[in-house]
Amino acid sequence: MPKRALITGVTGQDGAYLARFLLGMGYAVWGVVRRTSHEAPADHRLRWLGVADQVRFVDGNMVDLSSLIRLMTDIRPDEIYNLAAESFVATSWHQPLLTANVNALGVVNVLEAVRIAAPGARFYQASSSEMFGKAASERQNETTPFYPRSPYGVSKLFGHWTTVNYRESFGLHASSGILFNHESPLRGREFVSRKVTDGAARIKLSLATDIRLGNIDAKRDWGHARDYVRAMWMMLQQEAADDYVVATGRTASVRDLCDIAFGHLGLRADQHIVIDPALRRPAEVDLLWGDPAKSFRVLGWRPEIGLEQLICEMVEADLARLRA
Repeated sequence: MPKRALITGVTGQDGAYLARFLLGMGYAVWGVVRRTSHEAPADHRLRWLGVADQVRFVDGNMVDLSSLIRLMTDIRPDEIYNLAAESFVATSWHQPLLTANVNALGVVNVLEAVRIAAPGARFYQASSSEMFGKAASERQNETTPFYPRSPYGVSKLFGHWTTVNYRESFGLHASSGILFNHESPLRGREFVSRKVTDGAARIKLSLATDIRLGNIDAKRDWGHARDYVRAMWMMLQQEAADDYVVATGRTASVRDLCDIAFGHLGLRADQHIVIDPALRRPAEVDLLWGDPAKSFRVLGWRPEIGLEQLICEMVEADLARLRA
């Protein structure tokens, strides 16, 4: 019998790549989707990857414990990946209550459902480097103190510590991946990486003349989502649950991303970028730089896709979309 995996947030960037990865490993994959008035779930990312017809969609909601218990009872998953979240940091200041309900209380609901109906399953929680925020050290690892600087970061920290608490209190095989920025052609256009690559492609095709950005000197540790979902799976294959920083160990600024994207198209970024102070965060995070030594050592994980390859892949995908 194939292993059974349940993914919340299956229609997002990470959920889509993870679904394809698990299907390729021979898993049966169920994906949780919220009930909407649309005829079908927003599965365009899964369709882009060619796996939408292989995922079994089920109705559920992060704020409805009863629906989650029902899913655990009916599906009897071997592995549960909680990727559902209000994931755009900038929006979390405008929707802090929604962000907390989904990213914080939603994690409690999923873990309660696991504890009640699937205590033998292995659980993955999508934690975030945004929990470090105003970090006390230049590089961040699993022992670095947290100092979140957004409602998103605060909500993710609640979910992270709840996962640790359920592991230690109830003996669940519950692991958290503290993932640093990971991008791909499936990233939403509201995120700065995709905003840059889509903007560069539009300018190249004479569909725009500039892009508006905020703090282009902010530095992040950028990787490819395709690499990072592999790390999620590797965590759940370990005998003991634990928490892991997943990062490349390399940092680059938003300005660097712009130079790579525009340079790939034979353009100069500085001729097309407009700095808009309104796009700066109320509380900035200037540097996030991961130390993935533990993931390297314990999981045997390594990123396979470099920053330049990632950005060029995103630019080419945006060119193809726009031309179509």
